[in-house]
Amino acid sequence: MVIEVGTHSDKSSVSVVIVNYNAGQFLTACIDSALAQVSEVLVVDNASTDLSLELCTERFPEEPKLKIIRNTTNFGFAAACNIGIARAAGAYVLFLNPDCVLRADSLQRMVQMLESSPEAGMVGGLLTNEDGTEQAGGRRAVPTPWRSFVRAFGLYRFARFWPRVFYDFHLHKQALPDRPIEVEAISGALMLVRREAIEDVGLWDEGYFLHCEDFDWCMRFRQKGWKILFVPDAPVMHHKGVCSRSRPIFVEWHKHKGMMRFYRKFFRHQYPGVLMWLVALGVWLRFAAVATYYSARRIAGSG
Repeated sequence: MVIEVGTHSDKSSVSVVIVNYNAGQFLTACIDSALAQVSEVLVVDNASTDLSLELCTERFPEEPKLKIIRNTTNFGFAAACNIGIARAAGAYVLFLNPDCVLRADSLQRMVQMLESSPEAGMVGGLLTNEDGTEQAGGRRAVPTPWRSFVRAFGLYRFARFWPRVFYDFHLHKQALPDRPIEVEAISGALMLVRREAIEDVGLWDEGYFLHCEDFDWCMRFRQKGWKILFVPDAPVMHHKGVCSRSRPIFVEWHKHKGMMRFYRKFFRHQYPGVLMWLVALGVWLRFAAVATYYSARRIAGSG
């Protein structure tokens, strides 16, 4: 699929791209939170089979800012984001999960950061749970194979003794900064991106179907010299996992497949030969364990 980056006119306008797949009533809440703050809302639907689009059109009849793009098949998250970029007219593009709800002033704060930081290509806000606590993923370090190994086997507990060796990429466990900071990665669930940076870096990598495509884009942004900022005073509530609960094994398969693509693409030179083979073995053993867990739960639930 070849997609050209769209053109824009208003230098401060924001287009929201929401990739939907069976988000149900969460989609309307997401759109409702965004409409008053943006120039347009583009919902790219990956062939949903629920009533999410029907609920959307009922809730927002003849809404001029709302555009719905109906894919005939599920192209995956990255490809759907690229379809949204091609149709977006804003100088900034906000990628927002359908299970997110923007606070009234959060987007404005994120735009301010991009406008005041010309070296920044993208910014992310504070993803929160329903109770207001910080959610994992809003600010992240890149999960290199070694960092993932440290996390999987609990070795991050030794970080207080050897922080450089046993670094934990889950930054939400650190104290919340009192000002915007530069980070290695943010979440694709909430990502405000400068169009100029997209044109420089390129589109999302459609070789990923689901998961790790946001890490990939963050890596490529930093390789091109663009900074990535985390804005702690721009909270956005996220009902995490709404679109994936019905098919957990399917989601985990693509998550682990994405992890392998990410590792091979960016770390093959650091983990040659046998080391990369061991990384792959660890990834697929983890998938087997997770798939077994979900299968057992399903059998227990049906018994």
